[in-house]
Amino acid sequence: MSQSNPVYRAEVVGSFLRPAALKYARQQFKAGEIDARQLRAVEDAEIRLVVEQQRKAGLQVVTDGEFRRAWWHFDFFEGLQGVEGYDAEQGIQFNGVQTKARSIKVTDKLAFGDHPMLEHFRFLQSVSGDAVAKMTIPSPSVMHFRYNRDAVKDVYPDLNDYFDDLAQVYHDAIHAFYAAGCRYLQLDDTVWAYLCSDDQKKQIIARGDSPEELAKTYARVLNKAIAGKPDDLIIGLHVCRGNFRSTWISEGGYEPVAEILFGSVNVDRFFLEYDNERSGGFEPLRFIKPGQQQAVLGLITTKTGELELASDVEKRLHEATEYLDINQICLSPQCGFASTEEGNSLTEAEQWQKLKLVVDLAARIW
Repeated sequence: MSQSNPVYRAEVVGSFLRPAALKYARQQFKAGEIDARQLRAVEDAEIRLVVEQQRKAGLQVVTDGEFRRAWWHFDFFEGLQGVEGYDAEQGIQFNGVQTKARSIKVTDKLAFGDHPMLEHFRFLQSVSGDAVAKMTIPSPSVMHFRYNRDAVKDVYPDLNDYFDDLAQVYHDAIHAFYAAGCRYLQLDDTVWAYLCSDDQKKQIIARGDSPEELAKTYARVLNKAIAGKPDDLIIGLHVCRGNFRSTWISEGGYEPVAEILFGSVNVDRFFLEYDNERSGGFEPLRFIKPGQQQAVLGLITTKTGELELASDVEKRLHEATEYLDINQICLSPQCGFASTEEGNSLTEAEQWQKLKLVVDLAARIW
């Protein structure tokens, strides 16, 4: 890899468990006991601390833990022009657990303007020191998949126009974050994993869509958004199987989408969940372009506090080298530790033990 696209063998996906002080401040803000300025002061302090903890753990790439967000995706979408959030009738159903009821709708033509997360990034970069500040935002595919025709039909009777504007919005977002100083942007995407799930594919077909055509459309939107990106901007794509209070949504290996996803989507690295049997085998890695892209393997789960054996993780990583050169492989936890503010079922101490394992293993293997 060139200096303009450096490799970080030990990675973190994005979100961290929300500290007690932050949770309390958000409750106070919701109750009207503190104002936005006071909440921001608490967020700033906790972000400084979580960045310092990441650097102490040995990570070269740090995030703000998504500490200013309630959700990994809604907070970003609601900051786009032409999008409104609202309290829905029911939440998203995970494996036995349901989220808070929230959704979005498109009320006008989409555009990317002075998004609040640009300032969130600037603050992160200001406290990152010599570490690389990575920004995480939801992928454009997520904007369509769950909120498809019904959410956009009044503004976009022709879905092709919607996808064109969606690609342009993300193209503008990528360049806006770059102008703000961002050199590492990660797109979080649950949809590719849905397209690997037999149960989810049945639901897609039942609503009148084709999983294969959706995959081609999402690849096209992603590539249009990425086209012309600066050479020194790294773009990663995290393929997530659902992460809410340690539960999940989709299961099934990457093979159904591997050729389109790995063979045609022009991101610099793929963050792939491989923490259990639901993720399938490593065979799909054969489609990743030789020498051009990285696969960041999420071999360490964020869903439980039990610490993996280093020898087991190392064994699995070497199994992956049957299909992809070890120099194109990196290591990370399988997902964030708190994709929503509720967080997963483990302690902060267990969270940091998991990251230490990632860092120590990466140092030993590479």
